[in-house]
Amino acid sequence: MADDFYNTLGLSKGASDSEIKSAYRKMAMKYHPDRNQGKPDAEKKFKEVSNAYEVLKDPQKKQAYDQYGHAAFEQGGMGGSSGFGQQGFGGGGFSDIFEDIFGMGGGGPQESRGDDLRYDVSIDLEEAFNGKSYEAPISKMATCPEKHSYRSCTTCDGYGKVRTQSGFFSMERTCGRCSGSGQEIKGKCGKCSNTGRVKENKKLKIKIPAGIETGNRIRMTGEGEAGELGGTNGDLYVFINVTSHKIFERDKNNIICDVAIPFTTAALGGSIEVPTIEKKMVSINIPQGMQSGHKLRVKGKGMSILRTDSRGDMIIRVHAETPVNLSKDQKELLSKFNESLVKENSKMTEGFFDKVKKMFKS
Repeated sequence: MADDFYNTLGLSKGASDSEIKSAYRKMAMKYHPDRNQGKPDAEKKFKEVSNAYEVLKDPQKKQAYDQYGHAAFEQGGMGGSSGFGQQGFGGGGFSDIFEDIFGMGGGGPQESRGDDLRYDVSIDLEEAFNGKSYEAPISKMATCPEKHSYRSCTTCDGYGKVRTQSGFFSMERTCGRCSGSGQEIKGKCGKCSNTGRVKENKKLKIKIPAGIETGNRIRMTGEGEAGELGGTNGDLYVFINVTSHKIFERDKNNIICDVAIPFTTAALGGSIEVPTIEKKMVSINIPQGMQSGHKLRVKGKGMSILRTDSRGDMIIRVHAETPVNLSKDQKELLSKFNESLVKENSKMTEGFFDKVKKMFKS
């Protein structure tokens, strides 16, 4: 007959969950095959204590075992077949149940990756064109500089969760002392209050590349929150917002600039100078008869293209200005000029109004 599971763990019937776990931890450490290579008796004993713990750690199995003993897990018994094979503990290996107790198989702290952080930066269009080195004040949780050693959490006994039972039902919640890691720092640390992390304020240099756009983000590996129990740091994500410009409008890699010109220049043609994003002037030719709203393209005078040495284009939107506050002489000259245009442009004007009349008649 199989030995009583409580006796196998050196316990009396009715032992609590923490007593069961504590007893198994000690015996598993003592008889684990990795520590007893070449000792078949130790391996056999390890299987026995693991089989016993697999039943007694589970509230439902434990209740069935307390009531029916081994018969609860025999074929046709109350619990059906236990499924314990030669390996023990439900067909899994030694590591399955060992990691359930010690978290990482070797009793060390269960590391967790730190949280990622977000930082928002607003730059103007010229800074987006040129690129910028930015120094950002970052406040985050960093790894405690003190060297710590760890032990199993004294509240959850290394399980990472606290279990409460009411009748046939049981509930588990994350241990508040170790935050579910199953481990805690030995002794007392005055710098981190045994959390393993301290508040850190630092100035971080961020290199913003030329050509960046609103909505782009820069990932800074390892600059996020420190991981718990020595875990790796999270990352810092810098989100970029490019503010609007007084003169220029951005259209992806191109720059649009609205330029007002005298109506005489629009009619006769000529040359004008317009500003560029790099704060230089460039000369462009205005063809005769330029209409308001017409666009002229200046190659290679647009935005920097991200991660290249190329640039987009600058688009000039021309707007012919209508003169105001004319003198008497200017009005007379314009009237004569207008009369001289009537015959030349009459066909175009008449054609337009003919279309309007047809639209209303229909």
